Amino acid sequence: MSGICRARLAEERKQWRKDHPFGFYAKPTKASDGSMNLLEWEVGIPGKATTAWEGGVYKLMMTFPEDYPSKPPKCKFNPPLFHPNVYPSGTVCLSILDEEKSWKPAITIKQVLLGIQELLNDPNVNDPAQSDAYTMFKSVETFASPCVGFDSKLVKTYPSEAACRVYLVSWFVFCSISLTQFTL
Repeated sequence: MSGICRARLAEERKQWRKDHPFGFYAKPTKASDGSMNLLEWEVGIPGKATTAWEGGVYKLMMTFPEDYPSKPPKCKFNPPLFHPNVYPSGTVCLSILDEEKSWKPAITIKQVLLGIQELLNDPNVNDPAQSDAYTMFKSVETFASPCVGFDSKLVKTYPSEAACRVYLVSWFVFCSISLTQFTL
């Protein structure tokens, strides 16, 4: 590992230990000889409050290249998440992790992890990594913002609120089942 890479990661670790967002954790792994491996970090990202991700801590590995911070780390959820911006392998698709897009050497581990937390609840539909998750997200997004007149048509078809709820829940369950034919 280059001196620049080692110094930067050691400084990042020091800063993280002093000040990191509540509920997050990030620490270098141990090498086979028991020493600290600064090139590979175990990370936990909490789900943001008031979102579908709330209550969970989502584990990932951050792997830093020898020429970090010139090149970005790779971030991979383990186990992989079903999400429009997470490849089936678990690798995160985020512009600040792509040197061809928005990566800058000044970006910190803290900024990367906060960006991933934000991405969980607010996917980037312009850069999907997992087609089934993208399709499901777009279906739910479309349903959440229905066309003009949808409400009145629904009320005419299902005059009681209870009947309308049954319809909406069964529609969502149908979409969920038909779009998630994959093995965990």
